[in-house]
Amino acid sequence: MKNVEMKVEGNILTIKVDLTKDFGPSSSGKTIIIASTEGNVVVDGHEEAKIGLNVYRKK
Repeated sequence: MKNVEMKVEGNILTIKVDLTKDFGPSSSGKTIIIASTEGNVVVDGHEEAKIGLNVYRKK
């Protein structure tokens, strides 16, 4: 994962992303990647729950 912090407290998933980060252009080159789970990942402690997150901005 790039710049994604996830925390589970009880039944609540909290996602934290630093919006000042920059991981370069997307594969299409149209956007700049800020954060990504790089595909779908399992939520810790909740094997039935998955998350796929991409945060980006226009180039």
